[in-house]
Amino acid sequence: MYEEYYKLQDKPFQLSPDAKYFFSSKGHDRAMAYLRYGIGQGEGFIVITGGIGTGKTMLLRNLFEELDQDSIIAVEILSTQLKSDDLVIAVAKAFGVSAQGKSKSEVLSALEEYLFNKRQEGYRLLLVVDEAHNLPEETLEELRMLSNYHDDEGALLQSFLLGQVQLKHKLQSAGMEQFRQRIIAGYHLQPLERDETEQYISFRLTQAGWKDDPLIGKDAFDRIHVATAGVPRRVNRMCERLMLFGALEQLHELESKHVDRVASEISSELGISPEEELEMVPDPSETRPAILQQRAVQVPPDATVYELTNRVSQLEAEIIDIKRSMARNRNLLKAALFDDD
Repeated sequence: MYEEYYKLQDKPFQLSPDAKYFFSSKGHDRAMAYLRYGIGQGEGFIVITGGIGTGKTMLLRNLFEELDQDSIIAVEILSTQLKSDDLVIAVAKAFGVSAQGKSKSEVLSALEEYLFNKRQEGYRLLLVVDEAHNLPEETLEELRMLSNYHDDEGALLQSFLLGQVQLKHKLQSAGMEQFRQRIIAGYHLQPLERDETEQYISFRLTQAGWKDDPLIGKDAFDRIHVATAGVPRRVNRMCERLMLFGALEQLHELESKHVDRVASEISSELGISPEEELEMVPDPSETRPAILQQRAVQVPPDATVYELTNRVSQLEAEIIDIKRSMARNRNLLKAALFDDD
């Protein structure tokens, strides 16, 4: 609807990842550099982590657009708590290797033969695992075992892992030492900074054919950044609704008061205040708990001292992360309110 009113070619803030709208922030540029570096190395693991909505899947889409399909066969699997045996089957199916009616050893043998044959044909094989934080440690270990397939030219299979911060915690555990030794690079995505948020919005609008209609004021960009904390997915949600609001109200200039109105509507729909949303992790599966929300930490009765210590360290890191996020958001709010005065 609003794209017709503002004469845009399509919706610039759709939530589904589209490489056309990949924005090269400092963080995303660094992450892409590591992915390209990994492609150049042709072996080992690249690990990219980040909070919910920070653009990990968009990175993946952009990477696939860049790959030379004449020399690289790349497949993607989406992790959903796969057990180690299930992972082997999922990888085989992703590469088109039949696993029907075969034992695990037979599937592994068929997969190794496929990888070897493709190498002989001049191809390199890349496996990308999205949502890798869902993988149990034994499944991650199975991935490491797949990386052991070699010929005279090197590894037959390379893997990139994308996931939330829980993935970092899993890889830091004692049982993951051998896996960590195979990681050649890793990066953690952060939300966009204030200037990047404005650049991100302008870029996506321009990609959709925007001609400064509607005109967006600096104060509106300030409010958008504060309301979304610079998380790309939340920026998309906010701007999608803001553009719709502007079209319905027949506005050709969007100001801070309009952003506040839309932010209030979104928060009302979610059943929380704008202030509470700023301090909450937008998804309960995120490692960091929501502010004021109790969290039960399940500790197995047979947990070792190391495991207990590791869990305490993880919780401490999460609390520090939350405090930093809250402080950053408070400062942004104060700056915005001070500018209004």
